Amino acid sequence: MTRQCSVCGVRDKALCGSLNDAELAGLSRLGVPRRLGRGDTLVRADDPPFVCANVQSGVMKISSVTSGGSEAIVGLLYPGDFIGRPFAEADDHDVVALTDVELCVFPRADFERALAEHRQMEQKLLQRTLAELDRARRWLMRMGHATAMARVAGFLDDMRRRLATSDCQPALAGVGPVGFDLPLSRGEIADLLGLTIETVSRQMTRLRAAGIIDLPGGRAVIIRNSAALAEAAEEVT
Repeated sequence: MTRQCSVCGVRDKALCGSLNDAELAGLSRLGVPRRLGRGDTLVRADDPPFVCANVQSGVMKISSVTSGGSEAIVGLLYPGDFIGRPFAEADDHDVVALTDVELCVFPRADFERALAEHRQMEQKLLQRTLAELDRARRWLMRMGHATAMARVAGFLDDMRRRLATSDCQPALAGVGPVGFDLPLSRGEIADLLGLTIETVSRQMTRLRAAGIIDLPGGRAVIIRNSAALAEAAEEVT
């Protein structure tokens, strides 16, 4: 196993976490570390998928351009998430860094061979794909039935949960206040949630007034009451 893998903060959460040290040694020789700055693009829609990657740090967005020329954000990627479409002809979306990002990048053909050689990693990719499908279905249900408050609260709660699984910080797991900077602007959050910027701002102000969150300034958010935030995320029309 290379030093790069031994110090990887998401080794146990990434697809390659299913491999033992001997198996990981072969795969690690294929991986190349890569850094992207905010706004840099890793994957462009309709381009041949040349690479696969694991997100090691930072947050990325998955987006498309509508027929009217505006951007539609359809998902977020966190540390430990996998990027790529093995065995596919092209990608339907752009994958863009929302923050500074660190990646472990693999040539797609090499990664496809690794999947064929390591059945457990192939199974883990399938499990993740099905889990993402379930998450997308829950999101559609929320978008169809949830109030504006529930959409905003659910977004913040989901981010808290995803950061908890990526950063391994006790506070993010629900012990004490949780503080982080939102990787999205209010406008991008509104686009993701199907709301207006004004509605997003009003609901975040309501959450602050209820003592559930604090908004110190800029994109900073402090979650004061994780249980209350999760409860607010279940509000339906």
